[in-house]
Amino acid sequence: MNPISSTATGRDGGFAALDLAEPLLRAIADLGYVQPTPVQAAAIPPALTRDAGGADLMVSSQTGSGKTAAYLLPVLDALSRQPVAEAPRDGARRGRAPARGRFEPAAPLALVLCPTRELAQQVAGDAIDLLRHTRGLRVATVVGGMPYPVQLQRLAGAAVVIATPGRLLDLHRGGHLRLDAVQHVVLDEADRMLDLGFAEDLAEIHRLTESRRQTLMFSATFAPRIQALAARIMRDPQRVALETAQDRHTHIEQRLYWCDSPSHKRRVLDHWLRDEAIEQAIVFASTQIECDELAQDLQQAGFAAVALHGALSQGLRNRRLQALRQGQVRILVATDVAARGIDVPTITHVFNYGLPMKAEDYVHRIGRTGRAGRRGLAVTMAEPRDRRRIGAIEAFSRQPIPALTIPGLEPQRLPEAPRHGRRPDGNRGWAGRSGAPRAQRAEFAAARRPAAR
Repeated sequence: MNPISSTATGRDGGFAALDLAEPLLRAIADLGYVQPTPVQAAAIPPALTRDAGGADLMVSSQTGSGKTAAYLLPVLDALSRQPVAEAPRDGARRGRAPARGRFEPAAPLALVLCPTRELAQQVAGDAIDLLRHTRGLRVATVVGGMPYPVQLQRLAGAAVVIATPGRLLDLHRGGHLRLDAVQHVVLDEADRMLDLGFAEDLAEIHRLTESRRQTLMFSATFAPRIQALAARIMRDPQRVALETAQDRHTHIEQRLYWCDSPSHKRRVLDHWLRDEAIEQAIVFASTQIECDELAQDLQQAGFAAVALHGALSQGLRNRRLQALRQGQVRILVATDVAARGIDVPTITHVFNYGLPMKAEDYVHRIGRTGRAGRRGLAVTMAEPRDRRRIGAIEAFSRQPIPALTIPGLEPQRLPEAPRHGRRPDGNRGWAGRSGAPRAQRAEFAAARRPAAR
């Protein structure tokens, strides 16, 4: 794998310096974007498929860095420049639906794979916005939970398909979709797709699209399993590494509140949700049951709150997300899977009420705030039994989470540190015979002094 410098090519001259198609530049201007973000400036030039062709890229960048446009713009640019003469007679490759009464399986040119329905719909919305001045290119979303007739109608003649792997293969096996015409494949949040068990589906999609020109993979990290996946499905990929999952979220303030019990944790959450500084917030729960119960409790307490998790119907999930984007919902109680792809700039706070199962999910969670150049606040509530998971999060993010207290809600018990393992500062072992390092005990004692919110 060849590394690519993160020099911001085109950043000084804005998007025009990237030599994108004029309709795309008009759409970018309409959306109010002036300068490409670092990941866009680094990834778009090598991804453009002109002359010798674009490179296969592995891109690692933190959530909220503008990665969606970093892969959509070069792919849409390539499709918009194709002569109409290249399209087959049925017109499907230029985004036109087949004649009425004549069945033709859809034959998209570009395929974007996402781990969740919410992320796929978010990406589709971004693609439609970027194509507002481009004629002949249609976008379709293929996700589970949507009626087949509706998806088939939207899929007809689509040049760009944004999909979750399972439903995509269902439609292919049913004869509704051909993948042999695909020229560009994008894997968004590849690490999450592996977490959700899509490895075999990705292998099948790779086999069905082997004649493609380009593969773009976006992931939070270049972990060994991601590198192994790249070795299987990409041709000499080049790597673009900018802000990784371990980088500090300098625009997001992080805080930790130790709680003695679930009821104590609930009181801390209630205290925070009454903060008038909150525009909108996401409260993360560990399970679907906890998500529903907490949302109901918050509703009864007078908060404009709704639950969002994978067991809800797609229609209900769409309505609740739309209500969040329109400001009708102030608090969204969500699980990790359901919250992927939520991009709402007015989310000012993220609350980790239930801790994530994997340390890297913490990074994705807190990345839901501090969007579009804003600052955000991430608050984590943990019980003494969670000390190892907090340590894992701090080790993964390579930074400690400051422990604070709320006057009147101070914890009565000091969490014991694990006797083995790696401390957040990277050193092995623990100092002192009490089970907690002296430095940590001093820090906790200082944290117990009242602090302003």
